[in-house]
Amino acid sequence: MDTLDRPTFKSEASKQIYQYVERHGTAARHRTRTALDIPPREFEEELEWLMTKGYLDDDGGTLRIDLNAGSVEEYVGPDVTYTIRPARQEDFEGLVETIRDVTSERTYVVAESVAERLLYEDTVTRHNTVESRVFFVATVDGEVVGWTHLSLPQVDKMQNTAKLTVGVRGSCRGNGIGSQLLGRALDWAEANGYQKVYNSVPATNDGALAFLESHGWETEGVRRDHYTIGDELVDEVMMAYTF
Repeated sequence: MDTLDRPTFKSEASKQIYQYVERHGTAARHRTRTALDIPPREFEEELEWLMTKGYLDDDGGTLRIDLNAGSVEEYVGPDVTYTIRPARQEDFEGLVETIRDVTSERTYVVAESVAERLLYEDTVTRHNTVESRVFFVATVDGEVVGWTHLSLPQVDKMQNTAKLTVGVRGSCRGNGIGSQLLGRALDWAEANGYQKVYNSVPATNDGALAFLESHGWETEGVRRDHYTIGDELVDEVMMAYTF
C-alpha cells in the first residue's frame, strides 16, 4: 500500500475491518470478525479484498497494516553489529523504552511527545484519512536501540512535508547507527515524493544540532523561549532537510 494514498473502501464492512486493525496495530483474524460481528462469509470476502488491494496482510492469522516500508539491512559498526528495518507492532515496548532513554535528559522535546502519543494510541504504525506514521528501528541482538520516525499528514496542503525524529541509545552511539537511521528515513521520504522533512530541537541540544547540520540540514528559524526545561526558558531551533 502506498502511504501517500488515503485508504478508500468498497463497503462499510471493509472500512470497519481496516479501521479495527489500524487502531490496534495488529489483530487476530478471528477476534476481528467477532468484535465487528460481521457474518463469516462476508468477512472473508471483504478481508480478501483488503489484502488484494494491499491494505492488510495476514501473517498466520494475525492481521496488520501492509505498508511497504522496505527491507531489512545489516551493518557492522566498530563495537556492534546491528540491523535496520521497518518497525513492527512487536517492537512497541522496546521502541517506547528507547525513546524515553534518549529523551531522559529532556533535551529532545519533540521525541518526548512521540513516545507519549505511542503510549496513548498503543500502536506503532498508523495510516488513516488523517495521518500516516512510519517507524524504522535499529536492533542489536533483537533489542531496539534506535529509531527514526516520519509523521505524514494527510492534509492535501501538507503532503509534501514530513516531520522526522531520530535517536540512538547512548550505549550504542559511535557505530554509525544514527546516520544509517537518518539516511533510511530520508531515502524513504524522497522515494515517496516528499520535498522536505523537518525537526525541532532545543537550542541547548548541541549534539543533535551538530548531527543534523553534518548531514545537510539547515536552520529555518528560531522561536525564542519556546521550551521550559528545568527552570529555564530555551529557544527552539527549527531544522529542515530539502530534497
